[in-house]
Amino acid sequence: MSASAAPDTIFDAVIVGAGISGINAAYRFQTEIKGGTNYIILESRGAIGGTWDLFRYPGFRSDSSMYTFGFEWRPWKEEKSISDGGAILKYIQDSAAATGIAEKVKYYHKLVGANWSDDQQLWRLTVDAGGETKYFHTRFLCLGTGYYDYKEALSATIPGLADFKGKVIHPQFWPEDLDYENQKIIIVGSGATAVTLLPNLIKQASHVTMLQRSPSYILSQPSIDPLQQWLSRKVPSWPKWLTHRIVRYKNLIISFLAFKFCQAFPNQARSRAKKGTLEQLPPSIPFEPHFTPRYNIWEQRLCICPDGDFYQALRTGKGDIVTGTIKSVTPTGIQVSTPQGLEEFIEADIIITATGLKLRTDGGAQFSINGQATTLSSKYLWNGSLIQDFPNFAFMFGYSNASWTLGADATSLHVCRILNYMKKKGFTSVVPRVEKGMKERKLLNLSATYVEIGKGDLPKCGDRGPWRPRTAYFGDLWEACWGSFRELEFVKKSV
Repeated sequence: MSASAAPDTIFDAVIVGAGISGINAAYRFQTEIKGGTNYIILESRGAIGGTWDLFRYPGFRSDSSMYTFGFEWRPWKEEKSISDGGAILKYIQDSAAATGIAEKVKYYHKLVGANWSDDQQLWRLTVDAGGETKYFHTRFLCLGTGYYDYKEALSATIPGLADFKGKVIHPQFWPEDLDYENQKIIIVGSGATAVTLLPNLIKQASHVTMLQRSPSYILSQPSIDPLQQWLSRKVPSWPKWLTHRIVRYKNLIISFLAFKFCQAFPNQARSRAKKGTLEQLPPSIPFEPHFTPRYNIWEQRLCICPDGDFYQALRTGKGDIVTGTIKSVTPTGIQVSTPQGLEEFIEADIIITATGLKLRTDGGAQFSINGQATTLSSKYLWNGSLIQDFPNFAFMFGYSNASWTLGADATSLHVCRILNYMKKKGFTSVVPRVEKGMKERKLLNLSATYVEIGKGDLPKCGDRGPWRPRTAYFGDLWEACWGSFRELEFVKKSV
């Protein structure tokens, strides 16, 4: 072993990213690995929270229930289950502080490169620590960097955008000092961000238009869980953890059944979504073409609006929707061609490009195995947890059809069981190996434009066995706790 890998510099595990995936992984490492584990968290920014510390646009919130998006091991105690970003950030930070995880975080430590050595059975990490290069060594590397690029937004191809004389803003980099009072705003996009922005911007703006090329499904959901409300009223003496557990499993079961229903009966699902939308639309806004997606429910992620706030905003008259193709941007607004063959000009002081995120799963780091460069995107993902040919390496990823944290937690539990098995048997490394003949499948079963653009930056899934894409939490949880280790190669080496 080289002098640079002296024993006092070796960690059992290094987690990259102090967002919700990284904090959850740290907790599992602390509580599930027998005999304990010596770990640290490398965080490129200066705070815990990841996405929830980065985004600052008005109304930023969860789009799924905090009873499933929150940690399984720390009850969500706030009243609203569809919660705002500030409350979620506080919850993550409080959870890290209460469990001692916050003390393990090294801020402004960005992973630049990682090389695995078969001889040493270690990862050597190259880290940019505020402009200074540092090196760390770890037996196991856990990537919790999320799925998008924090530094660069997805470029929106909008003809003539440079000619616009007002302000152009991407929600990922929202200016804290932006004054939009009495301003006319166009939001370009139809996804969750646009659906969140519109009802919040109309509180100060004079008018807000959501300009979409194609519609999305926008479903209303109570911001306060009805079962949680009922339990709190009927049995107020119950401990919070018990209420949390009951509501959590109710939501898990209902969301699973709803997803399966939409897959099995797409026409009935569309009909129900249409009925709910028509009940909330104002007479001034027609159902077609604004609420008729070209895809079935869950072929793209659903947009949730708490307490129907999106439709309430439309009913005020200060918000509306235009469906069409951008013909050009002028100095004062956007010229649109509608599906009816008409042209419409929308005046604006501010244009917001809510057109998606730039996908990136490696956090910008370069990886190599025994000095040979490799990439995550060229490899298959084993059981949604480990990367083909990457020894002692975990990749945290969530679901497209359920709360992100569920998938990340299934991975953490799976990794902990593997590490406990390795400790018991004396193995020093584990690496997934793919047999020949594997057919490639997409990691994300979504048809959204930003997913199609960025799919080449994601790890691959296969058509069989443990390489298939994840689909359901309960099955993944079973695999994590009791599944086999097929197609894993375990190594026992003295170093």
